[in-house]
Amino acid sequence: MSDRAGSEIGEATALPTRTVPLTRGLSAKLLVLTVCFVLLAEILIFLPSIANFRLNWLRERLDTAATLSIVLVAEDASMLPRQVQDEVLMAIGAKAIAVRDEGVSRLLIASEMPPQVDEHIDVRNTGRLSAMADALDTLIHGGDRMLRVYGQVGDSTKEFEIIIPDRRLRTAMLDYSGTVALLSLLISLITATLVFYTIDRIMIRPIRAMTRSMLDFSGHPDDPGKVITPEYRSDEIGVAERELAEMQTRLQRTIGEQKHLADLGLAVSKINHDMRNILASAQLVSDRLRTVKDPTVQAMAPRLVRALDRAVSYSEGVLAYGRTQEPPPARRRLRLWQVVEEVQSLLGIEPETGVEFVNAVDPTFEIDADPEQLFRILSNLARNAVQAMTADSEPAAVNRLSIGAERQGSVSRILVTDTGPGLPKKARENLFAAFRGSARLGGTGLGLAIAYELVRAHGGSLELVESRGGRTVFAITIPDQPVRLDDARSGLKRRA
Repeated sequence: MSDRAGSEIGEATALPTRTVPLTRGLSAKLLVLTVCFVLLAEILIFLPSIANFRLNWLRERLDTAATLSIVLVAEDASMLPRQVQDEVLMAIGAKAIAVRDEGVSRLLIASEMPPQVDEHIDVRNTGRLSAMADALDTLIHGGDRMLRVYGQVGDSTKEFEIIIPDRRLRTAMLDYSGTVALLSLLISLITATLVFYTIDRIMIRPIRAMTRSMLDFSGHPDDPGKVITPEYRSDEIGVAERELAEMQTRLQRTIGEQKHLADLGLAVSKINHDMRNILASAQLVSDRLRTVKDPTVQAMAPRLVRALDRAVSYSEGVLAYGRTQEPPPARRRLRLWQVVEEVQSLLGIEPETGVEFVNAVDPTFEIDADPEQLFRILSNLARNAVQAMTADSEPAAVNRLSIGAERQGSVSRILVTDTGPGLPKKARENLFAAFRGSARLGGTGLGLAIAYELVRAHGGSLELVESRGGRTVFAITIPDQPVRLDDARSGLKRRA
């Protein structure tokens, strides 16, 4: 019993299927709603129409009675035989006919006078709302009532009135209602069919096609043939189709890039073990170099050690980039001039390369940043600039790389400027996207992507200020850390 209950609960909470039955689709809902709405409109039209039918039916009887009254007054209705009077009353379905002239009422003919009159109706002065209410009352509760119908006819100053039962009136109203109901149903079906066919062609079929495209694309997102082909439409459906096609294309591109990153991570992980062994051997050699008394060796050994340490860190960082995010920056106050000097030493720019490096930072300039991450940011930008300038084969060209800085309040702004050929259009459009923002053939674009991510981790921004032949400028903006109130209070207490 419990297993059966569990299966029922599982079926109740199951996700909707990927296909929609025809009876629950948009087409069926549209058809049913259209029929209901048209019927509702017919009902709203039916109320005043049935009220007019009732009043017109009563007016016809009163007009007929008025015509007979003129004859009866001229011929003296009291002299007519009883059988003739009954036949006249039966012809119009009345019990009595009377006329009122100059305030004097005169009963012309009558059959059996009813004991009471249930409703008095002035056919010339009946409001629309009261007419509709009376018509509904006659349809629902009528059939055994006696009505007094009165009013003027034409231009006559006389007022005519008849006493008439409402049985024939109710029967006529029911027949009229049945005819109206049948016509309303036919109109609803015809209207619903036309509306359904039109909207199905304009909306439902394109939506169904987009649904199929999304389902097919979700099953095979790497297949270019599963991308929807939008129609040339200027309405909302056309916009939706074009946006869906663009989104699917971007998603395919993103999937390809993620696969590229995964492949890169796998490749790096395969060589990471051997590279570490090689770097470990190099570190042992560098440690032995420290024991050499040569001043030149003593000056170069620390740089070699730091370069090897950074090489190990970079090999691990490339693997981490393809797998996770960078660690949060460990920020502190730094002298930017010293960091730029270390970047210059790592680049190893030789005189024969023809590249001039200018450290335009004030030696006293301080920045609040992670020292290692800031070094990586500047080294990636500087290396890209050097590679762009050395690739230019023009011997007379001036190749200069300059790094400067300025402070604007609590924000540090670093400018990396080179005189290279500038970035191509494709690189500018995908500037900080891995594997798409490379400015040279065979490049991966990882340098700018990593630099952009590290700057964003500092709460700053990395932007291309200018790029044209002979001048390319990148701007790094890093705000100082906000001072936390608790830390400031604890510092003041320690000083006290």
